[in-house]
Amino acid sequence: MEHLKRLFDINPWKLATNELHHSDIRLQESLTSTGNGYMGMRGNFEEGFGGDNHQGTYIAGVWYPDKTRVGWWKNGYPDYFGKVINAINFIGMDIFINDHQIDLNTDTVSDFYQELDMEHGMLSRHFTIETSDMTVKFSFKRFLSLTVKELGVIRMTAEVIKGSGSIKVVSKLDNNVHNEDSNYDEMFWEEIAVGEGFVTAKTIPNNFDIEQFTLTALMENHATGTAISHKETAAFLATESFIFDVKEHDHIALEKQVIIVTSRDIEESKQLEVATSLMKEVNELSLDEHQTNHALAWEKRWEIADVVIEGDDEAQQGIRFNLFQLFSTYYGEDERLNIGPKGFTGEKYGGATYWDTEAYAVPLYLALADPSVTKNLLKYRHNQLPQAHHNARQQGLKGALYPMVTFTGVECHNEWEITFEEIHRNGSIAYAIYNYTNYTGDTSYIKQEGLEVLTEISRFWADRVHYSKRNKQYMMHGVTGPNEYENNVNNNWYTNYIAIWVLKYTLENYRRYQQETAVQISEEEMAHWEDIIANMYFPKDDELGVFVQHDTFLDKELIPVTDLDPKDVPLNQNWSWDHILRSCFIKQADVLQGIYYFNNDFTMEEKRRNFEFYEPMTVHESSLSPCIHSILAAELGMEEKAVEMYQRTARLDLDNYNNDTEDGLHITSMTGSWLAIVQGFAQMKTYDETLSFSPFLPKKWSKYAFHINYRGRLLHVLIDSQVTITLLSGEPIDVTIYNKEQHLTDTLTVAIEA
Repeated sequence: MEHLKRLFDINPWKLATNELHHSDIRLQESLTSTGNGYMGMRGNFEEGFGGDNHQGTYIAGVWYPDKTRVGWWKNGYPDYFGKVINAINFIGMDIFINDHQIDLNTDTVSDFYQELDMEHGMLSRHFTIETSDMTVKFSFKRFLSLTVKELGVIRMTAEVIKGSGSIKVVSKLDNNVHNEDSNYDEMFWEEIAVGEGFVTAKTIPNNFDIEQFTLTALMENHATGTAISHKETAAFLATESFIFDVKEHDHIALEKQVIIVTSRDIEESKQLEVATSLMKEVNELSLDEHQTNHALAWEKRWEIADVVIEGDDEAQQGIRFNLFQLFSTYYGEDERLNIGPKGFTGEKYGGATYWDTEAYAVPLYLALADPSVTKNLLKYRHNQLPQAHHNARQQGLKGALYPMVTFTGVECHNEWEITFEEIHRNGSIAYAIYNYTNYTGDTSYIKQEGLEVLTEISRFWADRVHYSKRNKQYMMHGVTGPNEYENNVNNNWYTNYIAIWVLKYTLENYRRYQQETAVQISEEEMAHWEDIIANMYFPKDDELGVFVQHDTFLDKELIPVTDLDPKDVPLNQNWSWDHILRSCFIKQADVLQGIYYFNNDFTMEEKRRNFEFYEPMTVHESSLSPCIHSILAAELGMEEKAVEMYQRTARLDLDNYNNDTEDGLHITSMTGSWLAIVQGFAQMKTYDETLSFSPFLPKKWSKYAFHINYRGRLLHVLIDSQVTITLLSGEPIDVTIYNKEQHLTDTLTVAIEA
């Protein structure tokens, strides 16, 4: 594909380049983002960059509710939309050689190198710069600690290759930061206090009774080499300057450690005291020891999470990059948090939580982390059930409508066709409860909190459908399915299907646990739900043998993506919205999303006919699209298509497939590369209390291997010339391999079936 852009070399564990990509600095910054679940940042240069770039630091759970602005107000709009906000730039180090401030945008540098070490969570860089009187090699290394979440560490070293004079380094805490999103550089902070080595700032007031967040940053700088230091303050700014007198072959260094605390955990009046205390604790270890502990913590995560691929380094780099960025964003320690679609890498999409979490992230976290991590994601939604009631009432409906975009549970997205028509996301909240219960075997959640959520979602669906007297069936009009390239359609097959599934699943579990739950559903209400289940309308075409995406889809001009002029792709960057909406082209899996979710409900022939009908019209311009198609293609034996779609999801950002990674990474869709391998290539399924596999080995690969946690066991799955499954811990378990039941006590080996 002509528009792919690859900035970094292929390496199984690293992103590395010897090139300073002046015209693609934003893309370079996105790809070298780092985080530790508590905070994160784009791969900005410590010394700044005078050209076009996006300086961005983000703190988990810190956001701003901004007034919804639309030209024509519609009843039901949320009062505000939420946005992640750019926070304090704490890595800053202005650097001067004699009186010349270095700027890689305008200075000529040699020996440039940048590296993101994904195995150890470390970002490093070096370059050599020659001025009229000195040649100096600068090196930088930084990390956001996994073991002390409030700690960020930056190391700068300089070696004088030639000449003598002075090197001045101005270490900064700079809260004079702005957002780059729809508010066009609006400032979201007001200063509370600035002192020697610290800045305290608070988000500006809002009119929506949303708390103002306060943040305190405290820094310490330690110089190696003879230096004169000086501290200063200004508005939003604390600095400490170091002037080093240097001569040829001298080495100098500056180590900077920063503590960030917020009002999410520490009240404003105590933040400086707590930050100071944390800094004292940090100083009980050397920064080398902190770096070692941080690297070991990453290695421990990789012990379970790593997917090993041999024979295809592009594929290997892709899956590791995605897992690295996912675990940099979220590792389940804080049930108040969720997984933002851009994580800590940019401001686009604004919100902290989309349906992406339940649909795409839950399966990965179930397999690679402790069950408590997924349970925290479920609790996050249960905690916001009152707000989901509010969202439904805003639309004049009963029950609970979970938001498209949110920080608090209240809908804070203002695009009508997405926010108020793309209601299928309500079903994914329920599906995550099923997924957790089915995968772990733990019924404690569904009996209590889970049934509360399921019941209220069911009440929403029962109120949202309407009965067509003419057709004597229930229908759902005015919706947008997962394919956002069609708005305000009637009877989207997937939306209707997931609504009925939720009603069935809720009734089944209510009847099973009726004596163990506080939930109450009347006989009359249950009878109404049963009537909807029995008489729901689903568009289908018997001649084609497909489920029809919505009532009028087959009336469009149906042409494959291969007939498009390559210059028109991506459509969303080249066609008018009107043109897109009238076309047959599909942004992401829609009917196929339902076949993925409820795979066991359909015959192989139904799966094949629907895949072969819809995939050729799919442009995959949603980051969530390729993985679903890869999984289904693998099941259908379409190896080439499965591998193509894996490549697209694994390297979506690394190769900038959709020409939009400069805005930030596609964090939630990064689970797709893991899903494509585990649920696709290995065909791991967990239906009917049975764990099963039917793997194939891609032609280019010599082997792949992964771990999964499953019901108290840790399994290692290896596919090379055969299939080897090893029980590393836990009780023996029955597994099904290629439809044959096997009893796993230690290691099972079977031949690969074609």
